[in-house]
Amino acid sequence: MSTRIHVPALPESVADATVLSWHKQPGDTIKRDENLVDLETDKVVLEVPSPVDGTVGEITAKAGEVVQGGDLLTVIEEGNAAATARSEQHKAAAAPLKSEKAQQKPAPLTESTGPEQGEPEPVLTPAVRRLVKELEIDPREIQGSGKDGRILKSDVLAYIDAREAAAAEQQEAAAVIPPEEESSQTGVEGERPEQRVPMTRLRARIAERLLEAQQNAAILTTFNEVNLQAVTELRSRYREPFEKEHEVRLGFMSFFVRATVEALKKFPLVNASVDGNEIVYHGYYDIGIAVGSPRGLVVPILRDADQLTFAETEKAIRGYGKKAQDGTLSYEELTGGTFTISNGGVFGSMLSTPILNPPQCAILGMHKIQQRPMVEEGEIVIRPMMYLALSYDHRIIDGREAVQFLVTIKNVLEDPARLLLQI
Repeated sequence: MSTRIHVPALPESVADATVLSWHKQPGDTIKRDENLVDLETDKVVLEVPSPVDGTVGEITAKAGEVVQGGDLLTVIEEGNAAATARSEQHKAAAAPLKSEKAQQKPAPLTESTGPEQGEPEPVLTPAVRRLVKELEIDPREIQGSGKDGRILKSDVLAYIDAREAAAAEQQEAAAVIPPEEESSQTGVEGERPEQRVPMTRLRARIAERLLEAQQNAAILTTFNEVNLQAVTELRSRYREPFEKEHEVRLGFMSFFVRATVEALKKFPLVNASVDGNEIVYHGYYDIGIAVGSPRGLVVPILRDADQLTFAETEKAIRGYGKKAQDGTLSYEELTGGTFTISNGGVFGSMLSTPILNPPQCAILGMHKIQQRPMVEEGEIVIRPMMYLALSYDHRIIDGREAVQFLVTIKNVLEDPARLLLQI
């Protein structure tokens, strides 16, 4: 019995997908729910698992080809019949070679030659599988430290570090070779290596949206700074009981999300979007949190952020961060949003002008917290300070609303009691 494997239905906002990589080739056996192929879209990488046990047939869409929802990918022959037939074909093809190999003497092993070709590829998580593919590494060369020898992401990074260290030693050794000898060995003088790689679908989509924002909106940025002494003291005072009660770390993001929601309630225009010649006011607060991932920047959405507790906000953000690293964010988690927060401070950014996330009309940029001398009541004191940046679409938001919006966030963070009193 044959099972046809098609491209799964894609959301309305996604027109097509690109075949990223096949994990099975024609004739390979596959188990039910085992990943067959990865499809890359503008937002996420979709895994297409096999619905049955069987043998992979002819592949109709090769890696790099663009496919649409419903297109045929391959056919899986169910059961053991196809696998048995292929096994017999392999035996018949290998029979003439046995006599030839028997006459050949095995070469003495003087050094390690790497993994055997027949050695099965270890089972990998989606994140590790994509990482080894991007780095062009044979996973059989990596020693796994996980349960039952499973390869972890840290194992891959350690392998890369070791390989780079070995390459550095070789370069140091090569540095002592006389120039004439080096030239004769390489045959190239003054080599300037270059590498061209195509953009991923996500990177191309990011570029498209950023250009769209700059071309279609009148972007202006206003700045302010916030004293985070009160927030820092609250975190220090309640960090342990909070983590013990809710099993999640109390970070800064939950304070910023809550302060942002309070500011959006006072200035609903900042929570709006532009649709042609119309302004769309949103009566809900879906806050996008910009998160870095191995594939690029993604913005998962905190739905109804005004109804989330501090603990729920922290858990959601932490969960999104892990999913972004593993590449498991869904379309629903990346779609929509009425306002975005971008935290460049985690990478050390002191000041920046964030770009709008269309069709939203404003975005808040957070930056690095740094101890700086400040004057309070005529005295110089050291305080944890952060610069804030609000980029906004000047077509519908005036400077007065933008500045007051940012001041509201500043006031709430410098006096968190306002959150309880809603002032």
